[in-house]
Amino acid sequence: MNVNAPPPARRFRPVLLVNTALAGTLLAFSVSGDASPLALSGGDAGASAQDVAEAGAAREDSLVEDSLDQRPPAGEARLPLSDPRSDARLANAMAPLAVEPSARLSVSVLALESGASATFGAERFDTASIVKVEILAALLLRAQDEGRELTDLEQERADVMIRASDNAATDALWWLIGGASGLAEANERLGLTSTIPGHDGHWGLTQTTSADQIALLRAVYTADSPLTPTSRDYLQELMATVVDGQRWGVSAAADETFELKNGWLPRTETGLWDVNSIGRVRAGGQEYLIAVVSDGHPTQEAGIAAVEWAARTAVAALDPAEPLAPTT
Repeated sequence: MNVNAPPPARRFRPVLLVNTALAGTLLAFSVSGDASPLALSGGDAGASAQDVAEAGAAREDSLVEDSLDQRPPAGEARLPLSDPRSDARLANAMAPLAVEPSARLSVSVLALESGASATFGAERFDTASIVKVEILAALLLRAQDEGRELTDLEQERADVMIRASDNAATDALWWLIGGASGLAEANERLGLTSTIPGHDGHWGLTQTTSADQIALLRAVYTADSPLTPTSRDYLQELMATVVDGQRWGVSAAADETFELKNGWLPRTETGLWDVNSIGRVRAGGQEYLIAVVSDGHPTQEAGIAAVEWAARTAVAALDPAEPLAPTT
């Protein structure tokens, strides 16, 4: 859903002040974005930074132009036990969201104990690096099918892919799972119905919905999953131990523990930012799965502020102590 009539930006100033302290650390992980196959950690030893950036931009722009007319409409699947009243309450709660006219945002939330859920927005967004959770889930499914554990090298790459959002490791695992076709096969087993894998190695341009990301988190955090308990525990451990500079996002909704994976990507044509965050949080003695996907932000910090505000708002919208918004 486009948010075209935002209230004054001052509503977000307290959040922006909190996140400004993270800016220096975050920039260390986002010089070229965190989702381009060419944006390798430490740069490309065989080319200058400018060469890498120009090559990445050309490949990304070509992919986007070729695929704009080929994307099917977003699916209509709803979250388990989704209640129109909860959706309405979340929509009302999201009304004060303060973003630029160019920005879009979608959020979904699921309370693990009650099964109650709500979704705001159904459009697809670039995954950026949140797709790395899908890639690791696909690798774990592959290993399960082969009756084996991950090799030492696979574990090494998986660890840095999730914990540090390393792109070189992601490139290697992307091709190991079979690229776009391998991810699509895994997503079908994981319950993702509206996610379109990126092509030509552009895993960060995978398109997804917030509801599909909740389906992915359900596969990571509930027993109703094709992933074994061992595989789920491994994914949860990595998401609980991401590096300090990447512990923003849905964690803003937690007052206790949390696990997450974030994604961020500046678009070459517009200079605007995709900013996403998915994970599990514990708040008020309850556990919630939250997925926030967004784009069109003028800066990374503005995107983080919007994502964190949406995460807190989504959890509050499922609070049974709060009165439901009237429906018509």
